[in-house]
Amino acid sequence: MAAQSAIFRLEGVTRRFGDVTALDGVTLDAGVNEYISLLGPSGSGKTTLLRVIAGFEAPDAGRVHFQGRDITALPAHERGIGFVFQNFALFPHLTVMKNVAFGLMHGKGAQVPQAEIDQRCRDMIEMVGLAGMEDRGVDQISGGQRQRVALARTLVMQPKLVLLDEPLGALDANLRARMRNELRAIRERLGVTFLHVTGSETEALAMGDRVVVLDRGRIIQIGTSEQVYDMPETPEVAHFMNRFNLFEGSLKGGVFEGPFGRVAAPRARPAKSDIYGVRYDRMRVLPADAAPQGPAIRAHFVANEYLGSSVMNFFETPDGRVIEMEHHLSLGAPDTYVPRQDYLLTWNPEQAIVFGREAH
Repeated sequence: MAAQSAIFRLEGVTRRFGDVTALDGVTLDAGVNEYISLLGPSGSGKTTLLRVIAGFEAPDAGRVHFQGRDITALPAHERGIGFVFQNFALFPHLTVMKNVAFGLMHGKGAQVPQAEIDQRCRDMIEMVGLAGMEDRGVDQISGGQRQRVALARTLVMQPKLVLLDEPLGALDANLRARMRNELRAIRERLGVTFLHVTGSETEALAMGDRVVVLDRGRIIQIGTSEQVYDMPETPEVAHFMNRFNLFEGSLKGGVFEGPFGRVAAPRARPAKSDIYGVRYDRMRVLPADAAPQGPAIRAHFVANEYLGSSVMNFFETPDGRVIEMEHHLSLGAPDTYVPRQDYLLTWNPEQAIVFGREAH
């Protein structure tokens, strides 16, 4: 994203809490009308990053820019940045309408005429699909509807940047899937930039124009969903994607030696350890007495799990390692396997991803 088109930019932001470095020299920007997913494990610094952008936390080093201004020292209420909290932070004693109108009726919003407040709130409530519920208490509506109220309350202030801190985490699986689509549709209609924090790789890949992967306070990869999914730059990113079987071994002279034997690995990526990765959906199952053309590992079948669009098959190696294989149902009916029976799991080495110290 070109710097001149960025609506916000962080430059070398560091935030410490005692001996813990929550953010370590983070530089990041987002363009106008862009949806960025911020992915990482618990404790990676995701929420701290949002709070620094919003102004709830002051960085120990680095600068925060928004709409061409340095806002590092600007109080949160003067930044014009929207924030949707994980727990929604609604006022339980107020109606849907009054919750949405709260920001317009207090502080800087108090200058807005009442007729305009009413119209803007009704328009926003309709946009998030809650028309007709204006007079209900927020304790009388569902979790998904409360999430929409929280979003409407933020968007009615007409921010150019909205920060979402795991906004779908409190919803059940069906609501999460539906709200993912609705969030993207609302953002596109309004032309607002969203920065969406999540611990779910599925959510991050589905939502973001770009995915930012954070680990221990540092950004370790930025790319499109396809780039991050297909070409993780580190073993940590591959692990976060939860789509790769990762094997430890040794990389020497362009050859990786692991539990499956030796296999050529001429295009290894630099890493602090030697790791061989094969995506779940790129593994094939052969009979135990087959003669595979490429690398293979022996394992017995344990169980499978139906996921709707695919079936996950679980195998266990003699040393107790679990290997996962995904079959997409769009490719046809899945094969069936006999529990506790041995099979050979194989793959095309051209589709593997290799990380190694030798590649530095």
